[in-house]
Amino acid sequence: MKAPGTYELLATDPKSKARRGRLWTLHGAIETPVFMPVGTQATVKAMTPVEMKEAGSDIILGNTYHLSLRPGVAIIEKCGGLHRFMGWDRPILTDSGGFQVFSLSKLRKIKPDGVEFASHIDGTKLFLGPREAMDIQRRLGSDIMMAFDECPPYPSTYEYACQAVMRTLSWAALCAELHPRNGQLVFGIVQGGEYADLRARCARELVAIGFDGYAVGGVSVGEPEPVLLEAVKNGVAELPVDRPRYLMGVGVLKQLVESVALGIDMFDCVMPTRYARHGTAMTRTGHFPVRNGLYKEDTRPVEEGCKCYCCQNFTRAYIRHLMNVKEILGVRLLSIHNLHRTLEFMREMRAALDHGVFDEFRQEFYATNKEN
Repeated sequence: MKAPGTYELLATDPKSKARRGRLWTLHGAIETPVFMPVGTQATVKAMTPVEMKEAGSDIILGNTYHLSLRPGVAIIEKCGGLHRFMGWDRPILTDSGGFQVFSLSKLRKIKPDGVEFASHIDGTKLFLGPREAMDIQRRLGSDIMMAFDECPPYPSTYEYACQAVMRTLSWAALCAELHPRNGQLVFGIVQGGEYADLRARCARELVAIGFDGYAVGGVSVGEPEPVLLEAVKNGVAELPVDRPRYLMGVGVLKQLVESVALGIDMFDCVMPTRYARHGTAMTRTGHFPVRNGLYKEDTRPVEEGCKCYCCQNFTRAYIRHLMNVKEILGVRLLSIHNLHRTLEFMREMRAALDHGVFDEFRQEFYATNKEN
């Protein structure tokens, strides 16, 4: 067990900026590149902690804004912290609530020292700034805390994006001052919208402040894929090689492999479980709506060759039936499969980097994936 915050660079790809690493936390090591399933409400939807481990998850996410509203930090503390509360003994990363500045834009008012929200539940006023976000995350006991930031919408004017960067940097500096220094890690977040110079400036100034890791934020907010990947490229360029890099909100397989090639180590996205709830199956060659009539008599598994519990035991016809009669098991089985598929894809990328064949892996992916 190494000191929390230790990042080991284990391998690099000579034909890209892809890298294989290991990040140590209070609750163990995270093998990177890694995908982090989202557990906004202290649970990955439709999944038990045992199933998450069986799928191969090293780390999952919680959300500062949502958990502070329900059930409240005091209750989680009384239950022994977020890990014990949700029955998860591996690492947890908590978002600071900065994404809600974007997603709940109609319910918030930005102020110099933070954001005033009207609760999306009952309208109750909630103020969240760097002080509050850091205090809540410290009390939750997450392994990785995110600095409070402003995630601007797409598109944004240059002036608005610049203001968001300035607020993000001001808040980040305070978050760094409030670093608990107790083994919990704190990551800064690079903002700047679609503007390369703002991304570069934000990254440089965050590095000057000094964090345990760095995230590229403000993507997956409606922008075209080329804009997303350009933002990643611009955000990563100024980040140090000896710290982990986290791309927030990305889970499309193509975007995962391309972002790894740009030097990203960590990802999160709600896509696997959200797709499952809507009856969409994810496979290595693309996704498809399993609830459609085309699969009514289909006796194949969701994905040929998949080793997950869903695919080893059930047919597309059965999954379709469950979804169409609104049986909860259908959502559960598709969630198990979609998460397994995403996490397996990351394991495949790590193995390719370990064996020096990432470029071949990338080419083979493009040759077989129908969505490129």
